[in-house]
Amino acid sequence: MQTIKKLLFMLSIWAGISLLPTLAFSQEPAADPTQATATEKAPEAKPAEPAPAPAMVVDTGDTAWMLVSTALVLMMTAPGLALFYGGLVRKKNILGVMMQCIILMGLMSVLWVVIGYSFVFDTGIAGGFVGGFGKVMLNGIAVSGEKLNGFHNYTIPDLLYMIYQMMFFIITPGLICGAFAERMKFSAMVLFSALWGVLIYCPVAHWVWGGDGWANHFNTSAPFKSLDFAGGTVVHLISGVSALLCAIVIGKRVGFGKEPMPPHNLTYTFIGATMLWVGWFGFNAGSAGAANGQAVSAFVATHLAAAVGTLAWAGIEWVIRGKPSILGACSGCVAGLVCITPAAGYVTPTSAMILGLAAGIVCYLACTVLKNKMGYDDSLDAFGVHGVGGTLGAILTGVFSTASIAGDGKGGLLEGNSQQLINQLVVCAASLVFALVGSFILLKLVDAIVGLRVSQDEEVQGLDVTQHGEEGYIFL
Repeated sequence: MQTIKKLLFMLSIWAGISLLPTLAFSQEPAADPTQATATEKAPEAKPAEPAPAPAMVVDTGDTAWMLVSTALVLMMTAPGLALFYGGLVRKKNILGVMMQCIILMGLMSVLWVVIGYSFVFDTGIAGGFVGGFGKVMLNGIAVSGEKLNGFHNYTIPDLLYMIYQMMFFIITPGLICGAFAERMKFSAMVLFSALWGVLIYCPVAHWVWGGDGWANHFNTSAPFKSLDFAGGTVVHLISGVSALLCAIVIGKRVGFGKEPMPPHNLTYTFIGATMLWVGWFGFNAGSAGAANGQAVSAFVATHLAAAVGTLAWAGIEWVIRGKPSILGACSGCVAGLVCITPAAGYVTPTSAMILGLAAGIVCYLACTVLKNKMGYDDSLDAFGVHGVGGTLGAILTGVFSTASIAGDGKGGLLEGNSQQLINQLVVCAASLVFALVGSFILLKLVDAIVGLRVSQDEEVQGLDVTQHGEEGYIFL
């Protein structure tokens, strides 16, 4: 009973940190006065009826591009993330990582249809804290090819927009798995990921992307209009800081710091990283919602940031260690991709290269200097790459955003709009605190229900055998 009271108390604190949106306002246009100019009375002309606005119809080109983008983002979870993370663990845990990825592809898909999509994109409740229940089980979502009925006015079917956003919901908790790899119970991973997706991801996504979200740049009444093109805050920041908390709460792996724990298959890691690079074009360029100029701009920015991030990380290793590593090049690639995600559709190619350089340097320092100094066991550097890279990218978006690309009123600090940088900082801080407090409560809840960690004997033996009864490598 005492534990339940503590959890309820922590839950009240967690909910209290969310910000409330300002009230929307509207203004009716004033009518033009009529003027009489003729001296003789003439028959009054019948006012011309305004021409009806052209009906928005589904654009086949936009639809084709978004279908491809959806498939590319799904590929990022598996095989992309599965191979990238799988190669970094020891061989006794390779199947555990792959199992996490494929189960999340199934679990999060169902949760998204049941409640997730509604919690993000329905009209907000609880003061705009989270979306409502109006789209539960895809209620009201057109399945016959009608256009999306949303504030973006995309010319793609409702159902396509729904499943494209589903892919973000799938991969985000998957990123967290890198922090507790090799030691969390499979049952705990499933329960935590489900709760985290609905109770952490959905509220933050509603703040930033929901039509009436308090941080949505398209919401004219939002007090802090943030720019997050494809999920720097929504995906990477909150997953990264939650990953760090998981690593700290669960504790270090058995033998961490005392025995070597090198990646068992960097070939897998290379294949996974390059798949992520390709898939990220769907992640970022697809977030334009159409096959248009902004998608092209985001595509170019994404590639250049990844390219420079790769060179920066590998270059630092070359200078410090005397040899560049494939692990460093792959890590730099992903860091550049993470950092450009919130800015992809808003910055010039030159700015994208600057973001890639910053990501390669800062994330390298986070995964080496900071990690060693703090002593936490973030197994696969989920925080150092996604948490740090996502936060860095979200902040720099407020610096480098360019109005000629992003649209009027969306320029950043370099164009004299200091308010945009303030908005980015506020939303980052709110999302970080919310994710940390919420994740801590969820971890304690999951620990009380099923326990978070496998036993020491099971960890030494490996999760493949102890959690799934299988081995990844059997050579006869």
